[in-house]
Amino acid sequence: MSGVSSLSHCKVSLLLALVLASTNSLSSQQSDGHQQFGGSQRDWMRRVRIAAWPLGPDNAKQIVQQAQASGVYGIEVDNDIPGRYESLLDPAEKLAAIHSAAIESHRAGNKAFVYIAGLECISKNSDGPHTLFKDHPDWLQRKITGEPAIFNSGAAFWIAKGEEDVWVSPYAADWRKVYMQRVRQIAATGIDGIYVDIPYWMTHFTGWEDSWASFDDSTVEAFRKDTGLDARKDIKLGNPDDPGFRKWVEFRFKTIDDFLRDIRRNATAANPNISIIPEIYPGIEDAAPRVGADVYRLYPLVDAIAHEYEFGEGEDHTAASRSPFDWFMYQIGMRSFRAFAGNKPTWILNYSWDGAQHVQPRDAMLNLAMSELTAGGNVWDAQGHVMSGSNDLPTRTEIYSWIGKHEDIFGAIRVPVGETGVYFSDATRNLYPTEFVNSYRGVLLLLLQNHIQFQIVTPRTLGQFRGKVLVLPSVRVVSQEEVAGLHRYASQGGKVVVTGTADKQLVSLHGATRLSDSREVKYLSRAEKDFFASDPASDPDLLKAIGTSTGVEVRASKNVVVHEARVGNRVYLFFANFDGLQAGVMATPVVQHDIEVTVPLKFGARLHWLPFMGSETVMDGQSSPEGLRFSIPNLDRGAVAWLTSTSK
Repeated sequence: MSGVSSLSHCKVSLLLALVLASTNSLSSQQSDGHQQFGGSQRDWMRRVRIAAWPLGPDNAKQIVQQAQASGVYGIEVDNDIPGRYESLLDPAEKLAAIHSAAIESHRAGNKAFVYIAGLECISKNSDGPHTLFKDHPDWLQRKITGEPAIFNSGAAFWIAKGEEDVWVSPYAADWRKVYMQRVRQIAATGIDGIYVDIPYWMTHFTGWEDSWASFDDSTVEAFRKDTGLDARKDIKLGNPDDPGFRKWVEFRFKTIDDFLRDIRRNATAANPNISIIPEIYPGIEDAAPRVGADVYRLYPLVDAIAHEYEFGEGEDHTAASRSPFDWFMYQIGMRSFRAFAGNKPTWILNYSWDGAQHVQPRDAMLNLAMSELTAGGNVWDAQGHVMSGSNDLPTRTEIYSWIGKHEDIFGAIRVPVGETGVYFSDATRNLYPTEFVNSYRGVLLLLLQNHIQFQIVTPRTLGQFRGKVLVLPSVRVVSQEEVAGLHRYASQGGKVVVTGTADKQLVSLHGATRLSDSREVKYLSRAEKDFFASDPASDPDLLKAIGTSTGVEVRASKNVVVHEARVGNRVYLFFANFDGLQAGVMATPVVQHDIEVTVPLKFGARLHWLPFMGSETVMDGQSSPEGLRFSIPNLDRGAVAWLTSTSK
């Protein structure tokens, strides 16, 4: 790459020699820490309680001290080498700082991971003679009209006045070669993880949303080699029925998949124990195909995903501005991520409060942490809408300390329990997102409000699903492999329920129940319009068609979420209470009284009750015709319950 001097090369080479020597020493020092979490080199990732700090040349020790004092386990340090043009050219100083962060965090028994940009790069002085765009205009992503992806401070809050922000094509070969070299150098510092920020096609800044970029020469040529099509002439952008557009959507996904796969391959070549964590903001909605980063596809390729997943109609999209309906949709999103992840961890980077006048930061922070823990995510709540800081440090310290005391629960692998499966079709979502997502959410909302346990089934897990009912919510695009899997499921006695507009192959499945009137979408619409007035028993026929029981029955408000799961050999129930919350007005839920839990005797005769931020109590059940009944005195924000025998 032009611009990398021989002096810079020597500095980097010398630094790496020192780093590699100390990394070998660190490997032996850390072995005991890895063993305490079951021996896996990456088990720490399921137990993180994250906070972030800007990393400078000499503040690594201070960062780690602050993390230790506030209950943080899993330290993000912001030191972006490839995302800043100056350090892309000369990374020596930043590599030394990353090495210091690794040394200090490991000395304290903590873990650290470093932020890098994906395809974005900022040059400090846009008026200077050398910026990335001025030096390499052919590297940039472009609209179909040829407009390059170059921006100033008006485009995003993280671009400072006088800076040049560009988005690079992943097919810019010279840039990619240097980028991967920097990845290897970062990995060699001994840092525990590389956090790759939004590796996207540029479709999320104003004016680029419907561009379906990029149409730069190198990308267009790669598409031609892959498909034989000219991306500028042979596809009808945004038309899901156009074969060329379908190939373009798949090509863009595959490109981002390969980019992250390449990052992981290069990083682990330098440090086999390092982890790769992309930050992705699209969840289950239509933003995924636009930006080309799909969390369903990415989980098998990386070690965890950090979801910058916001939901709600409030102006700032924070927890303080979230309605009960929003909270339920948030639960659906997070449960979906957990289904995509398998045994890999799901990190949630979200924002509790950003100035809401009628909500206290503490209340918003408690609601956010409780909701994420209930769904099985790891908590990362920053100040305002940035990655670092906290809206109230004492509250964060209190929350993180409590999570740390109970990491045997919240850091463990959960196996969802439910005889009803709900199918997530990523292929349908990519092409018909509104129709599919509304149907999918409608089914899950009905199940949640009726406390019917479910599993989210995907094309990857279809062959392992053994539940009694499988719901296909407006699934319009299926592969022949999926159709074969559904036939096997039905032939083995599974009941298939097909809703909404569906692929004709699904309608003809043996014994399939057809619900073509979109009842679940109407249910969702009623709940969105007036959540508290909606009746979860308003469609008994739909409920009868899709509902099943695990043997555990919960009698509680429709505004309480209950997730049943197995952790080890025990049955756990994770409760979240959203009753009485009002967006931007009330962030303290109405306390729930007289909740009843009925379980088969084989699950255990004693119920352990751990309120969110509280202490564990134990209660005995009362005999009933259905098994054992437990009466829960009250539920504040959330709680965890689990069952044991009387001897334990």
